[in-house]
Amino acid sequence: MQSLIAEIQRLPAYRYYGRVVSVQGLLVEVAGFQHSLSVGSHLSIQGGDGSELACEVVGFRNERALCMPFGPVEGVGLGCKVVVSDEEPAIRPSNAWLGRVVNAMGEPIDGRGPIPSGIRAYPLRASPPPAHSRAPVGDKLNLGVRALNCFATCCRGQRMGIFAGSGVGKSVLLSMLARQTESDIAVVGLIGERGREVQEFIRENLGEDGLARSVVVVATSDEPALMRRQAAYLTLSIAEFFRDQGADVLCLMDSVTRFAMAQREIGLSCGEPPASKGYTPTVFSELPKLLERAGTGEGQGTITGLFTVLVEGDDHSEPVADAVRSILDGHIVLDRAIAERGRYPAIDVLRSVSRTMPKCNSAEETALIRRARQLLASYEDMAEMVRLGAYRAGSDPEVDEAVARFPHFEAFLNQAPDETTDFATALGQLAEIIAMPVGLSGDAPSPEPGAQLR
Repeated sequence: MQSLIAEIQRLPAYRYYGRVVSVQGLLVEVAGFQHSLSVGSHLSIQGGDGSELACEVVGFRNERALCMPFGPVEGVGLGCKVVVSDEEPAIRPSNAWLGRVVNAMGEPIDGRGPIPSGIRAYPLRASPPPAHSRAPVGDKLNLGVRALNCFATCCRGQRMGIFAGSGVGKSVLLSMLARQTESDIAVVGLIGERGREVQEFIRENLGEDGLARSVVVVATSDEPALMRRQAAYLTLSIAEFFRDQGADVLCLMDSVTRFAMAQREIGLSCGEPPASKGYTPTVFSELPKLLERAGTGEGQGTITGLFTVLVEGDDHSEPVADAVRSILDGHIVLDRAIAERGRYPAIDVLRSVSRTMPKCNSAEETALIRRARQLLASYEDMAEMVRLGAYRAGSDPEVDEAVARFPHFEAFLNQAPDETTDFATALGQLAEIIAMPVGLSGDAPSPEPGAQLR
């Protein structure tokens, strides 16, 4: 009843109409509204065949509104009637959204019927919580992945980026995190990705138990740029709803790069000049507005954000990757060379950084992880000479120890997709590797084939 009363109260006293005066590519120009529109307003174009096409105002030119459609422009012609939407772009989520799959408009696409709406409206483009009223990040969050729990520890309310080129395994790592991370609720945004991966992710990676505590937002690569961009906004709005209820929310987004590409497409269509690598200035102004919405809030709830970034050409200094890295609280780097030698997840622990470390660890844990990093760095420095046989054992005790322990580190960092390891177990395994005796020749006892470190 309260929801019905709220719907009645939102009914407008007036309706405003306009007409289509030009269609250029994906850009629709509308006239006749005078001062009743603003950037971000939603419109509905009524086609000649009786269809309706939702649009969003992205700019103005010569007293005309420049609109981008949420669907194909077929059927839109000169003189078509345009109606201004009654409401601010917003959603009304509820606990009934758990276990459902929705599109960028918040409409269910899983074939299980309509979703009941909540009472409170959450704007799609909400402002991040005020910086002065945000709570600090919480305690350590078990991600279930040994390499991350030890070398890039994540806390509740932290925001981390997963940076990788195409085909290096970021989607598989994201599926491991979705299934194994300890959280109350998961909100997953699949932004601009392959259509076939949607059902694979839901059925194989999340499963029935994972989906029951999750909301999945989908906008595939074939959908218009506005749908891809709005799916990212919707993902954060749903996460904010559950955070405000005091839940610890895990927000997964794959990928931020597709969001940036959608924003670039929108900006170029309305005449915005390109800047770095064709990306328009609004891309770099929208990224912090999106990513800063994750994290801690003013109450007890948190949003732990894990965002993937597709690094074009394996160039980790390209504009989007560089901008996202500067905004987030840490970055996880996946390396193609590691994937090519068969170690998955292909996490480069020396290049991965969590900005909450070492404060979240004890002094003993920090010393253990620092020593492991030192040995891995020593091996990395001399790896080429060791492979070529140019290094002679006994020349440097530090390198000898690093060479002896490296196979054990590789076995430790290698993890099957269905395997999970908590903090205590991971740190215990790492401590056992560091404590292994090393002979004078730099040799350490070799593990049996297929043996797991315990």
